Amino acid sequence: MVDRLPLPLQTVFAELVDRLAIDELDEAFPFAGSFVRRTVKGRGYWYFVPSRAGADGKRAQRYVGPDSVELRQRIDQHRLAKGAWRERRQMVVALERAGLPTPDQRTGEILTALAAAGVFRLRTCLVGSVAFQCYAGILGIRLPGALLRTGDLDLAQFHDVSVAIAEDERTQPLIEVLRTVDPTFREVPYAFDGRRTTAYAGEGGYRVEVLVPSRGAERDGPQHLPAIGAMGQPLRFLDFLIFDAIPSALLHEGGILVQVPRPERYALHKLIVSRRRREGAAKIDKDLAQAETLLRALLERRRADLRDVWIELQRRGPRWRELSRDGLQQIDPQVGERVLALA
Repeated sequence: MVDRLPLPLQTVFAELVDRLAIDELDEAFPFAGSFVRRTVKGRGYWYFVPSRAGADGKRAQRYVGPDSVELRQRIDQHRLAKGAWRERRQMVVALERAGLPTPDQRTGEILTALAAAGVFRLRTCLVGSVAFQCYAGILGIRLPGALLRTGDLDLAQFHDVSVAIAEDERTQPLIEVLRTVDPTFREVPYAFDGRRTTAYAGEGGYRVEVLVPSRGAERDGPQHLPAIGAMGQPLRFLDFLIFDAIPSALLHEGGILVQVPRPERYALHKLIVSRRRREGAAKIDKDLAQAETLLRALLERRRADLRDVWIELQRRGPRWRELSRDGLQQIDPQVGERVLALA
């Protein structure tokens, strides 16, 4: 049985995400300018064009995001909205008191800096156990505390998306953003090429890792992600996880707007990851527990969404089917059987 949150709390969380998204536009884009929709390779994207030229005499457009009903609504409200940190803070406190998960202080400060730098607005996706915290509010459920603990932070971005965005806008290099929070952050040499790095370590062993999907054969070296000034470690199956990521809120200070995988993709991806891990049993058990927790909720609350993504995964090929079905055999049989029955 899924432990649901009261409906008023679910409403507060949804409103917090909406307010964060609106306030992000206000903070990122001044009122002196206009939003313009452009079509790139058959898909619509929004850009902001300032009304005045910069010091170089040019009006450099800035990337806003892919076209959607939600983004168009936020653009419409842009001129009417003003920052309301205090109101957001009250919402965060109410959700915290109700038992929704929160990041530790250090993680919250790092994510605040990343969000302020524009890392998530430029379509970087938060993955891993910190992202898992967001599913309490997204699905309207309570999550077991043991599944929320983590000592690191994982970020992911599509290489082609990063290259396209970087033509219009880039953040500070990721290491510089991290050092604004903790000057001890250093680059960690990549295992197979010490001249490159896909991870950063701070005092006490805190790690921030950057990932990028590898759709073909496993690649030897990292890929450059120019939009965020970092290198990403290529990983198989990651494209499935971060495709069509969604906005959500982490409960720290006045809330932090991040991009996270859709919960159905996160759950099914964890089944696959659990079968490929070479680390100890503890991480494998955590993968399976997170997957089972989300699958229970999705079967009850978003069955159609789970069915669509499960069918997509099964159509990706025999290796995908083998790993995902093997993962299902490791969790509660009743949950596994209900997922198998979706197709």
